[in-house]
Amino acid sequence: MPSAWAFCGFYVSKADSKLYNQASQVVIARDGDRTILTMANDYQGDVKDFAIVVPVPVKIEKEQVKIGDPKVIQHLDAFSAPRLVEYFDSDPCLERVRLNFNIGLTGADSLDNQLRYRAEKKDNLGVTIEAKFNVGEYEILVLSAKQSDGLETWLKQNGYKLPRGASQLLQPYIKQKMKFFVAKVNLKEFDKSGSEFLRPLMIAYSSPKFMLPIRLGMMNSTNEQDLIVYVLSPKGQAEVTNYRTVKVPSGDEIPVYVKNEFGEFYKSMFQTSYNKEDRKVAFLEYAWNMSNCDPCSAEPLNEEELKKAGVFWLESNLNRGIPFSNKVFITRLHIRYSRDKFPEDLMFQETANQEHFQGRYVLRHAYTGETKCAAGREYRRGLKQRFEREAQTLAKLTGWNIKDIRKEMDFAETVGTTEPFWRDIWGQ
Repeated sequence: MPSAWAFCGFYVSKADSKLYNQASQVVIARDGDRTILTMANDYQGDVKDFAIVVPVPVKIEKEQVKIGDPKVIQHLDAFSAPRLVEYFDSDPCLERVRLNFNIGLTGADSLDNQLRYRAEKKDNLGVTIEAKFNVGEYEILVLSAKQSDGLETWLKQNGYKLPRGASQLLQPYIKQKMKFFVAKVNLKEFDKSGSEFLRPLMIAYSSPKFMLPIRLGMMNSTNEQDLIVYVLSPKGQAEVTNYRTVKVPSGDEIPVYVKNEFGEFYKSMFQTSYNKEDRKVAFLEYAWNMSNCDPCSAEPLNEEELKKAGVFWLESNLNRGIPFSNKVFITRLHIRYSRDKFPEDLMFQETANQEHFQGRYVLRHAYTGETKCAAGREYRRGLKQRFEREAQTLAKLTGWNIKDIRKEMDFAETVGTTEPFWRDIWGQ
């Protein structure tokens, strides 16, 4: 099995609770020029075949690398996930209106054995080992290179399986004088960790470059890839600057049966929106201050979890009397990318915009009790029109066949017993 690559070196296979079978997840905690980048993965192949090559803007030392907590990233995912909200119509004959809601969620061999450090080869190929160290189950190298074909050759000589075209994609990073963070798995240390999956890697560094490399993940794939980025900032929303950032459709009322098909609904809706935007935008799925949420799909992260996610500015704010949660703004961006539509790495910027947004979809359950008043009879007459609007909305959002949607919507059960047509004239 070849080494796995994604946006910067690996694939992430999602659990059943997630919307996508394969997507990359990255957490970026950033304040000014300071960044802590967390790369999460649920790599499903043989760990001896796992390898990553990540371009980084500066040299990385051992003290700047740490093993992350996967549960924290799962919590970030749950907190910011697109969500369903259920409302229940009250009795239209009552003057007092009661609104109740519930939330529905979808919600490789050892380096010492493999690497062959040949001084003459290193000099000839223009590759320099800037640092070598172990962190947890990972054996890490930090490389610099003078030419892309030399780096490609060096990596291949040292056991990394690169697809065709690697040299061409590595060249821009070398021209920018970026370093290459290279990691493989120490099998003995992995066994000691007791973890079923490889744990996240965290890298801390200072650089004015606010970017994320994705081009390397396109080398051996002609398919589209999903990337979910959680940006944590003390200021406000983060945006992609070299591609448009677009909000996912939100707030629409859709048929209640979608509750049992939310995963399929969201994937279809996202694909439809993606095609509509010509497949070259970053979608905003969530933006909110960590202090609260409305409605909440999961509890906000606590102070300890935020620190584990890389948020490093909390203590200074606490000293100034500012609650920690008020100084952490989360932006969830979903990028689906391919070679032809995303030729550049992602470039970001922090903004002071603290506008709240969430991917939110509304289910309105009809009142099914008796309605013996004029308002109730009017309510019943309007339900079929409302259901038709919901069906049309669902078809527009997803591209699903409107006839199939109507079949799924059980109008008779939902509407309940209607009043006789003569009741308005003859009364009781």
